[in-house]
Amino acid sequence: MTIHIYGIRNCDTMKKAFAWLDAQGVSYDFHDYKKSGVDRADLQRWAALWGWEALINRKGTTWRRLPENDRDCPDAESAFALMTAHPSMIRRPILIRAEQGLLGFDAERWQAFFQDRS
Repeated sequence: MTIHIYGIRNCDTMKKAFAWLDAQGVSYDFHDYKKSGVDRADLQRWAALWGWEALINRKGTTWRRLPENDRDCPDAESAFALMTAHPSMIRRPILIRAEQGLLGFDAERWQAFFQDRS
C-alpha cells in the first residue's frame, strides 16, 4: 500500500518524519505543497479526517505574518481559500495510507499507526 506524505521539504518537523520513515524502511511518495500547491480535494479529504480547524498551523510563521483580518476563518470555505493561497500555513506532516492518516509528527503515534496496519 502506498504511503503519501504531504508537507514542506525544509520544515524541521518534516525532516524528523522523513528520518523516521526511512529508519523504519517505509517507502513513500512526497508532495511538497509549498512548491506544487495543494488541491482542494485534498483539503476536503483531510478536513473530513481531522476537521478544517486542525489543518491550520496557527503556531507557524506564515500564520503570524498574516494581517489580522486575513486570519478570520469562520468556515471551511474561507479556510480552504486561505490554505490554497498560503500552503505553508497547513499543519504538517500529513501522512495518508489508504483512507486513514496522521496529522503532525509524533513517533509513538506513527509507530502505533504502522503496527495496527501491518
